[in-house]
Amino acid sequence: MTHVLSAVAWPYANGPRHIGHVAGFGVPSDVFSRYMRMAGHDVLMVSGTDEHGTPILVEAEKEGATAQQLADRYNRVIAEDLHGLGLAYDLFTRTTTRNHYAVAQELFKVVHRNGYMIEKTTTGAISPSTGRTLPDRYIEGTCPICGYDGARGDQCDQCGNQLDPVELKNPRSRINGEKPKFVQTQHFFLDLPALADSLGGWLSTRTDWRPNVLKFSRNLLDDVRPRAMTRDIDWGIPVPLPGWQENPAKRLYVWFDAVIGYLSASVEWARRSGDDDAWRAWWNDPDALSYYFMGKDNITFHSQIWPAELLAYAGKGARGGEPGDFGLLNLPTEVVSSEFLTMEGKQFSSSRGVVIYVRDVLARYQPDALRYFIAVAGPENADTDFTWSEFVRRTNDELVAGWGNLVNRTASMINKNLGEIPAPGELTPADHALLSSTRDAFGTVGGLLGTHRQKAGISEAMRVVGEANKYLSDQAPWKLKNADPERMKTVLHVAAQAVSDLGTVLSPFLPHSAQAVHEAFGGTGTVSPMPELREVDDLDGGPGYPVLTGDYRVGENVAAWGSAPIVPGTPVPPAVPIFRKLDDAVVAEELDRLRGE
Repeated sequence: MTHVLSAVAWPYANGPRHIGHVAGFGVPSDVFSRYMRMAGHDVLMVSGTDEHGTPILVEAEKEGATAQQLADRYNRVIAEDLHGLGLAYDLFTRTTTRNHYAVAQELFKVVHRNGYMIEKTTTGAISPSTGRTLPDRYIEGTCPICGYDGARGDQCDQCGNQLDPVELKNPRSRINGEKPKFVQTQHFFLDLPALADSLGGWLSTRTDWRPNVLKFSRNLLDDVRPRAMTRDIDWGIPVPLPGWQENPAKRLYVWFDAVIGYLSASVEWARRSGDDDAWRAWWNDPDALSYYFMGKDNITFHSQIWPAELLAYAGKGARGGEPGDFGLLNLPTEVVSSEFLTMEGKQFSSSRGVVIYVRDVLARYQPDALRYFIAVAGPENADTDFTWSEFVRRTNDELVAGWGNLVNRTASMINKNLGEIPAPGELTPADHALLSSTRDAFGTVGGLLGTHRQKAGISEAMRVVGEANKYLSDQAPWKLKNADPERMKTVLHVAAQAVSDLGTVLSPFLPHSAQAVHEAFGGTGTVSPMPELREVDDLDGGPGYPVLTGDYRVGENVAAWGSAPIVPGTPVPPAVPIFRKLDDAVVAEELDRLRGE
């Protein structure tokens, strides 16, 4: 058994999340975590809502709320959406907890003590009309290196180089289009040059990452410069140093504290478990594995900034130093970054109405239909496009007519002809061939899931579903009831075993229907555990909030990754369709919604 940390990107709490978000961080991390648990590993899956920074203030002002009120509202909305998708977090929390404040401040203090937080005078951007600081990502302009006109103040997505807002040509505010005013200000910078050799040495050992992620990460080392880790803002975590702590206008940079959330959520989970040090098995044990799931726009912070913070905390840069109370913390095993999901050929944009919110999809369609689309057609290695016509086609032609058809007709024939799972007679070569295929799927699909090739994994599983459907058509058990009833029983036993195996293989992708498939063949108990949305008190006296949590351990009933023999004599109830077929009119209806008609 290996300890496996699934560190899932923190959705930003300035609005509801759309399906492009969960295609990048949500569903892939859940599929991986569910598989790894079933395969016998001890998984800790953590995340929460990211609630600091200027965008929260901007949206709060727009909605006539305080920053905390806005964060509270969308923390709950997002937690409910992820719960509806069935994302099996051990803890989904938030960054405004007192526990998170304490963990983030501990890391800052030790990184500063070790000499990797350097104070310097710099140039900051301010909105002339509001006097509010503009964060780097809220300033756009022309890249001074490649000439791309949509470069942000922190990075150019065209050439990948890090930037400072003052370097942009023709800078403008993304909030109101005005030209920023640049002023002198004091800030702490993470000394990335002093950590560059250690960062490079670590990255050189990362050889099996997705090629685009590894190439981008290594390119970051070509232009390493100190990075500001504090901001002129009054919403965020206070800077834990004398002379700064009391300053209401200086706070830790939201991205400094957000990535620390993986650690603080693990600490909070441990504290809630009754063993305050339980998190250390995932963070201090060098044999533990850690996988970070996000979209490609966040690679910088997970392959450079967060590892640099960890190295600085450990004192492993050019300035030396000693780790703090948390000890030596593990660097990421892999940064699992997805590309972007577009919609009907356009980039998702809530402000322009090009958006499909998770909760709207869940209100109208089955969660496993969305999960299936993301798994089989999501942006794993390249940008992909969500269209309603493709969603309907894949739901009807693959999920309903493929997997759902196999489940329903097998259960229906057993119920109508026998009422219970039959015992098999002598198996034919065709029987052995199908059972061999379903057993082999555990090794093949499991190997693909363990290496983050989920599209190939679900495609292989559905290929075997096709084999099972062909087996039923070839064997035609409906013709055997009178002609050869014993052979009919054998065929239906083999088909039921195949469905049982494939239900387990598909359960990481389709956890809601996995439970329904189990029950369709008389199964009892929980084979596919779901998260619980629970109201909790802040551990350190702050206001309460909702969390996602659950017990996902493989036990007597919860399915393990492998073939489990079906039990002859188990009553099989009347068949009920597992998946809903979608009417072709759905496409026009949804496109009308997008147009506001």
